[in-house]
Amino acid sequence: MGIVFHLAWRNLWRNRRRTWLTAGAIAFSTILLVLWVPIQFGAYEIMINASLAVFPGHAQIQRPGYQEKPKIRNAIDNAETLAKKLRASNQFVGVATRAQGFALLSSGTRSYGAQVVGVEPVFESGTSSIPGLVKKGRYLSGIDAQEMVIGAALARNLKIKIGDEVTLIGGGKDGSVAAAILPVVGIFESGSNELDRFFSEIPLHTFQNIFSMGHSAHAIAIVGKTVEEQDSLLTALRQETKDRNDIVILGWEQLVPGLKEGIQVDKVSGFIFYGILIAVVVFSILNTFLMSVLERTREFGLMLALGSRPKRIAMLMMLESTLLTLMGLIIGMTIGSALVYWVHIVGFAYPGMEDLAQQYNMPGLSRLYPQLDLFNFLIGPGSIFIATNIVAWIPVLRIRKLEPVEAMRTI
Repeated sequence: MGIVFHLAWRNLWRNRRRTWLTAGAIAFSTILLVLWVPIQFGAYEIMINASLAVFPGHAQIQRPGYQEKPKIRNAIDNAETLAKKLRASNQFVGVATRAQGFALLSSGTRSYGAQVVGVEPVFESGTSSIPGLVKKGRYLSGIDAQEMVIGAALARNLKIKIGDEVTLIGGGKDGSVAAAILPVVGIFESGSNELDRFFSEIPLHTFQNIFSMGHSAHAIAIVGKTVEEQDSLLTALRQETKDRNDIVILGWEQLVPGLKEGIQVDKVSGFIFYGILIAVVVFSILNTFLMSVLERTREFGLMLALGSRPKRIAMLMMLESTLLTLMGLIIGMTIGSALVYWVHIVGFAYPGMEDLAQQYNMPGLSRLYPQLDLFNFLIGPGSIFIATNIVAWIPVLRIRKLEPVEAMRTI
């Protein structure tokens, strides 16, 4: 085996320029894959965190069927008591009780349908970024306050400003008419046109009084430490609520299914690009070894005539392919790892990213950081190694068809 290894290594350097060009192509592709795959998955993490931070949270507790059909009657009894129990466990970063309904908001001659959400002002900032997105006025002052904050687009549609009163008309939990006149104390800009156009918040107890909710609510939003700890978060929630059989626990994938689907589509397009990149490297290896086989046909014929078995020559060629691929991978992974480490320390940003993050109260968006996961690090180099060694069999199979006499006659 030592002799075969020595021969394979020596043969690689018969044509130094071709060897270095092929190894360079492998190294360049490896650098791109080692660097960009972790950054891509890190961007997904930031995208998920930013989307969930606006309102949904990492998980929610609801009544069965409420997510599919959000009826006001389908509410959690004694929701605030359950939320206090979850906060007392100290296992969650944020816990907030919410009640939600739809109503007609009117001001002057203008009326628009909107979602009205009753929140706990003290705890809402732990599960939502909306309290920090109020651009005009202030956020809700207390859980019993008679006031409202609305989205910027909704305020423009209603032609109202801070201090103006809004008439709210909807349907209560018991079938009664829910009606109130509330002053607008704050206008927020979430960055989502849809949310700013139809979303408003009022204190939870005010909502319960207007909509005849009693002590019930529709959801308890929970935020964990990170999105990656989703499984442990859901496990902890199930453990804390095991005595309640009238509720369900939903993760963010169920709360915002469109976000997960969008990321999956982006992953597919990304992996198509990576596949094209790997294909370029594969054809480079194929070209290198086809040329090598053609140039060494007489040599192979002589080896066959002297008694070498085609299997042994094929093993020699495959070893050459493996060594060449490993050389490119080692160079690429070394440089790529250094770049990933550097980006992990300083982050990656483009012009205007920090201003955008500050504008929408999302400091985590100011820089992208790679997701340091062994799978993300090895998937690119592993794919290149497997693909190049598979394609190397194409010229190697040609050797098995060589006839010694005809091969030695080749010029």
